Order: sequence, then C-alpha cells, then structure tokens
Amino acid sequence: MTRELVPTPMHFSPMLLSPGDLLPLALLGAVLGLDVVSFPQAMISRPVVAATVSAAFLGHAGHGLLVGVVLELIALETLPFGASRYPEWGSASVVGGALFAASGTSIHRGALAVAVLAALATAWVGGVSMVWLRRLNARWARARLEAVERGSGRTVMGLQVAGLTADLVRGGVLTALALAALAPLAGLALSHWGARADVSRAFVVSVAATVAAGAAWKLFHQTRGARWYFLGGLAVGFALLGLR
Repeated sequence: MTRELVPTPMHFSPMLLSPGDLLPLALLGAVLGLDVVSFPQAMISRPVVAATVSAAFLGHAGHGLLVGVVLELIALETLPFGASRYPEWGSASVVGGALFAASGTSIHRGALAVAVLAALATAWVGGVSMVWLRRLNARWARARLEAVERGSGRTVMGLQVAGLTADLVRGGVLTALALAALAPLAGLALSHWGARADVSRAFVVSVAATVAAGAAWKLFHQTRGARWYFLGGLAVGFALLGLR
C-alpha cells in the first residue's frame, strides 16, 4: 500500500503574485466576463474554455481543463435569458482555473474541491454584480431619455460603449478581488484538509454530474428531439475515443 502524502498548503497567495501574474488574470476575467452577455458572446466565457486559458497563464493548462469540465457540468443548469439573475461563469472560471493551477505539478488532494467552491462563490457574486450593472445602465439611459427619443445615434452609441466599458471593468475588478480574497482562504483550507483525495474528488464530480443530469432531464422534456441530439453526440464522442 502507498502512503498518502501529508497535506500541504497550496502556495498561491496574492503576496506572492507579481503584477505581471495578477494583471493578465484580471484582464482575462474582464474580457471573459464581457463575453457572457455583452460582447461578443462567442462562448469563450464557457467554463471549460475560461478555466483552461487562465490555468495556462500559470503554466498548467491541463489543470484548468479538468476544473473547467467540472464547472461546465454545473453551468449547464444556467439559462442566461433576458433580465433573469444567473451566475457569471466567465470571470468565475478564471478564478477557479487559476486557483487549481496554483497547486502546481503535485496536485493537493483537496485542490479541486476548493477551486470549484471558489469559482461557485465568485459566480454568485458575479451574478449580483451584473444586476447592479443593469441598474446603472438603466440610470444612464433615463438621464439621456430625451436624446434617445429624438433618435440620436450618437447618444445610443455612447450608451452602448459606456455599458460595454462598465461590464469590462466589472469583470476585471471582480476577478482581481476574488483572487486576492480567496487565494489565502484556499491555502488555509488546504492546509487543514483531512479528506482523502479519492473521496474529495468523487464528491465534487458526483455533485457536478447530478446538477448536469438534472439540467439535461429538464431539457429532454422541454425541447423536442433534444434527447436524440444528446445521444447522437454521446455516440460520436465514444466513437472518437475508440479511434484513439
């Protein structure tokens, strides 16, 4: 039998991050947070993409892909329609991917659970921040209502640029603050982590799979032919794995 290593803290603290490390992550969170709703909505803010890219910034893209897949399963439950409140997964996935990548080549047995929890907390706060941004955009629009009613293209364009800029800043500030606040908490949690690696990871994957199954079940019953598309995609995926 192999003896499991004694848990060690995850060495990822804002005190150890140079501006050259933290700034790119904040900028990435800004861009991906903008993609969620505002622009360009190119799906680059999906967790599997965002977490992989953020972890690649720290030299461990594979770590980001792993935590991104777990977050993607949970994010399947999110339906970003209209003015409804929903988690903001772009910036949150940057935080999750960065925290998990910070475990380095020797992954701490609780790193996945802590990174996913940090991403979920950031996604929730990000959802609240998007509501605040909508209210700010509404105030700006009301202040220029007369010009909008006159059909002023310059006013409309100005409101659009202001809204996009505010969303960009929102994502960047959210990412920077989340990393600064959650990184030391993650290190503290991991230094006291007692659960075995297989138990920790099995719990995280089970919860994510359950959420994804619930989302898929609702989709199957609400969208005609969805289950057949799902089964077809699943078959193609297994076929590709078989060819490897």
